[in-house]
Amino acid sequence: MSIWVTNPEPVELRPNATEEDLDIVIKAVYKQVLGNHYVLEGQSLTTAESLLRDGSITVRGFVRAVAKSELYRYFFFEGSSPYRFIEMNFKNLLGRAPADQSEISEHVQIYNADGYDAEIDSYIDSEEYTQSYGEDTVPYLRGSKTMTGAKNVNFNRTLALVGGNAANNSGEKARLITDLAANLPTKIEEPKSVGYGSGGRNSRYRISVTRANTGGLRTPRSRVTYEVGYDQLSSKIQNIQKSGGSILSITAI
Repeated sequence: MSIWVTNPEPVELRPNATEEDLDIVIKAVYKQVLGNHYVLEGQSLTTAESLLRDGSITVRGFVRAVAKSELYRYFFFEGSSPYRFIEMNFKNLLGRAPADQSEISEHVQIYNADGYDAEIDSYIDSEEYTQSYGEDTVPYLRGSKTMTGAKNVNFNRTLALVGGNAANNSGEKARLITDLAANLPTKIEEPKSVGYGSGGRNSRYRISVTRANTGGLRTPRSRVTYEVGYDQLSSKIQNIQKSGGSILSITAI
């Protein structure tokens, strides 16, 4: 059995945090912002980590420092196409795929006019970032669950960028350029690292879901699981989202 993708639990730096709490937050930022790339001891941003530990910067400030680091540039900017760089900025900093071609075009213009730092700041200083994460919550993949006002296709596009829980996301080519430009639906494809019998086209998948709450605020959301073949996976996800459900995980069985 292998986990393809799960909804992460938000990680927040709370007042009076212990050193252990800070370690958890720092690791969560590296994992989200650097896209599951392993950070060696000598590659850690020790100065930014120290500023976070002594309260000189917030989690938002630490996210900014990581996104402007040489590591981030190496993984997602150098050798990548401009479109791929922007796709990864959306995923790593806002936790979702770009919604449409206009969002891509907007960020191409920001980078061309004002450069790398301005492009990074445009996500972290946005109203969307503030409402979703504030100063003290580590960004997480919101696009892997139903978001109020979001298009259903955004789920598929985010999965296309993520490629599974264990995947790192460096690479040269943009993955959504054709779908966004032509406003086409994005197909879900199993991660390349998952073989037949453990998550390939011949396997079945278990989707864990919380149903929409129709009984008021005091009524808990019920959980349910569905088992489908690979060919039915995409349509099942769309049906779940249309009914207001939230997908907790997709597991190859």
